[in-house]
Amino acid sequence: MSNELRNFLALSYGELEELNLHAKEQRMKRVAIQKIQEERLKYLTDEKRIKAVTVLFSDLEGRLHMLDYDKKFLLKSWDNLTFDGSSIRGFTAQRESDLRLGIDWSAFYWGPADVFGPGKVLVFGDVIDKGGTPYAADIRGILKTYADGLYKKEGYTLNAANEIEGFLFQGPDAERRYHETGKFEYVNTGGYYHSLPGDPLRTFIDTTAEVQRSMGFQNEKDHPEVAPSQFEINYGYAEVVAAADHIQLYKLVCRQVATRMGFTASFLPKPVVGVNGSGMHTNVSISKGGKNLFWDAKGEEKLSKMGWAFIDRILTHGNDICLLLNPSVNAYRRLDPHFEAPNQLKASPVDRGSMIRIPIGNERSMRVEVRSVAPDANPYLVMYSIFKTGIDGDTAKIKNLRQAERYLPDNIYDALANFRKAEWTTKLLGGDVKARYADLKQASADRCSRLLGTFVKAPEVQYHHDVYNQFLWNLF
Repeated sequence: MSNELRNFLALSYGELEELNLHAKEQRMKRVAIQKIQEERLKYLTDEKRIKAVTVLFSDLEGRLHMLDYDKKFLLKSWDNLTFDGSSIRGFTAQRESDLRLGIDWSAFYWGPADVFGPGKVLVFGDVIDKGGTPYAADIRGILKTYADGLYKKEGYTLNAANEIEGFLFQGPDAERRYHETGKFEYVNTGGYYHSLPGDPLRTFIDTTAEVQRSMGFQNEKDHPEVAPSQFEINYGYAEVVAAADHIQLYKLVCRQVATRMGFTASFLPKPVVGVNGSGMHTNVSISKGGKNLFWDAKGEEKLSKMGWAFIDRILTHGNDICLLLNPSVNAYRRLDPHFEAPNQLKASPVDRGSMIRIPIGNERSMRVEVRSVAPDANPYLVMYSIFKTGIDGDTAKIKNLRQAERYLPDNIYDALANFRKAEWTTKLLGGDVKARYADLKQASADRCSRLLGTFVKAPEVQYHHDVYNQFLWNLF
């Protein structure tokens, strides 16, 4: 059908950025949800060029799912959207499969028509169980409830920003075909910061950055990373739920742009042995009334006592939560000290082998950087486990806790054992969700070679939770 016969919404990148920044500001200022809901419903009613609304949610492992609802249907039924939860890994059993999707009207995005298709807008959803309460395995909802509760009780706003590294490989399905090819092919071998204008990696980075900018990410810097064909595209901080949403959108945009260029954007932590892996350094802070509570001009490294206590609790529970921050077999290849790996349970302003770094900051930017996070982790679990642990966790009576000779596990089996036996992870997730998560990770580990060895094995990629190949999963 000729496009001339259609009249679907397709806005310029400048118009998109303006709309998305306004929505982001409403979210940051905590405009009443009823007011935002009313505004969005009116917009959808009045804007005749929108055909569908894409509702996004994430499963227990962090895999992003999307449902397109016809706009007219959504306007009539937005408060009663049901779906089959038994089809989602880590969600309900078949006997209790019906779940609902609630619309988080504050998490509303306009996407470029050339990337997402014309006539569509995106919004994140909350998974709701049959009784009308937040679903226990929807970690986004758990994080949102926790963050809102702290704001109401203490006035705390939880802030986060992520530095997400990835690789760009030849071919649009490099991960899905890895069991056939046994290798990944670089698109660029230039190295850190170096990529000529117009080459494939630079074009990919530029295009992705343009999309992010249009979606209100507020970009900061982007560049090729240390390893060949590796990239990092940085953007500004946000309130914790929005920050986790940004991670999901970032990976979605990267994958979509790469596919359209005939490439694969991969967020495997260590897809190629012998070069640096990819991390997702997570920078966090807490503010109250606009004041950064991690800043103290007279504190050690300019970090407040609250900030140091936050660090001590994470170091105490570092091994307990390691599986949440590094959820795959492949992630433990990255925790290798030969490649600046943050595998030491330490805190340091300079040592990049430490799990936690204290970056140089000021009254506005002072933060704690948790470095031992893999880019394939569920972003909502990452944020929830870091903040909940840093605020509510225990502090171990270990001599010289911040510099003690302690290490994170170097394989998923040890991480699983730590996770299962820890009382803290039961407090974090509850017994049921903890068991579901552990079972998923155990199944993933059991499909792969027990020993990592010196090359990436096919099952390591083939059965990775972040690699979208349900056909192969079902053949196991």
